[in-house]
Amino acid sequence: MLYPHCRMKTTRCTLLFLAFGASLLQLPAVEWTQYRGPAANGNSPEKWKLTSVPTNGLRRLWQTNAETGFSSFTVADGKAFTIVGRQIDGVKREVLVALNAADGSELWAAPFGVARYDGGGDKGTPENKGGDGPRSTPSFSDGRVYVYSSAMKLACFDAKDGRQLWAQDVMKDFGGKNITWQSAASPLLDDGLVFVVGGGAGQSLLAFDQKTGTNVWKTQDDGIVHASPTLATIHGVRQVVFITKPGLVAVVPKTGEVLWRQDFQARAVGASPVVSGDLVYCSAGYNAGSLVARIKKDGDKFSSEVVWRKPNQLMNHWSTPVVKDGYIYGMFGAAAFGTAPLKCIELATGEEKWSKPNFGMGNVILVDGHLIALCDDGELCIAKATPEGYQQEGLFQAIGGKCWSTPAFSDGRIYLRSTTEGVCYETAAK
Repeated sequence: MLYPHCRMKTTRCTLLFLAFGASLLQLPAVEWTQYRGPAANGNSPEKWKLTSVPTNGLRRLWQTNAETGFSSFTVADGKAFTIVGRQIDGVKREVLVALNAADGSELWAAPFGVARYDGGGDKGTPENKGGDGPRSTPSFSDGRVYVYSSAMKLACFDAKDGRQLWAQDVMKDFGGKNITWQSAASPLLDDGLVFVVGGGAGQSLLAFDQKTGTNVWKTQDDGIVHASPTLATIHGVRQVVFITKPGLVAVVPKTGEVLWRQDFQARAVGASPVVSGDLVYCSAGYNAGSLVARIKKDGDKFSSEVVWRKPNQLMNHWSTPVVKDGYIYGMFGAAAFGTAPLKCIELATGEEKWSKPNFGMGNVILVDGHLIALCDDGELCIAKATPEGYQQEGLFQAIGGKCWSTPAFSDGRIYLRSTTEGVCYETAAK
């Protein structure tokens, strides 16, 4: 019941509420600005609006050719960015492509490196065949797109027209030391800086100014791996967490000062570190296994101690898991093409809660408690992120070609890449 003297105030409040609600509806979409999302952790801050997944799959908005490679999509500024391999004047080049995010039409393309690799391609088992190509994902900030080539060329492009603004040759000018199959790491963005690995003596970890390309700091002698760095705030301190040949290393973003290290040596590492609170998870194939470290802070000093280590177990070849409420979810297996299971693992103990086979060497992201898992054969699975058993919400063939890339999610849409095409699916009616 409304009393007479409250009616005027209530009407004003109602109008304010309606105006505020309208402004909420007009808020811009959350952009997927770099590899594994805006926070580089595979987690979208958007709300999941789909009540159920149709038995015949989600509605496809568009499909486009995407020549070779394992680059994922970055979605920002109304565009979807990815890297493909194209023949240009008789030379195969790595090419940054900008698509219209609404319909998939190509807006511009910018070559930036020669596509030359020393492994992969059509070699190996039948399940592993399907073409080689660019494997790094672009990053976006403030109208600019950043790429890191397989030969470790870092370049910045105008997102409007693909005009190159600056470039740094890490191999040539920073003593870069590449690795077998060439670099696969994506550039990481945070607070006006872009972070990459280089491998050079005294300059294996590098930070550059996003606007000018000027080197801000260079440090350490770590040999590089294929994994991309990630961002974290641990004990209230912002840090960039790299994984390198010796293991985990965290640095102050502005200065490159090392905060802590954790030994984790592996032949090859493709999965990025996963951080939850003061726990850091890392994993690699080739019998390396997995490890969780607890990061401690005493005054200004950080330290790391092993919580658990599982040699030759819980291996993420290049499929970086996601974490929710103390549990990690991801594809576990080394070279387990077509067969690697999706698992739920308790982060603090390494205890397996459930396992579902035949996802293969794909990748998974997290949206509002829902797992979006891209199998290596192009099937897309949507399941609940819960330790209470595997709970599938939908499964359908979403894309052709080999899928070693990571899904992207922006404005209620799922963007997928394979070695042959790119597609976009809608999860909620506009």
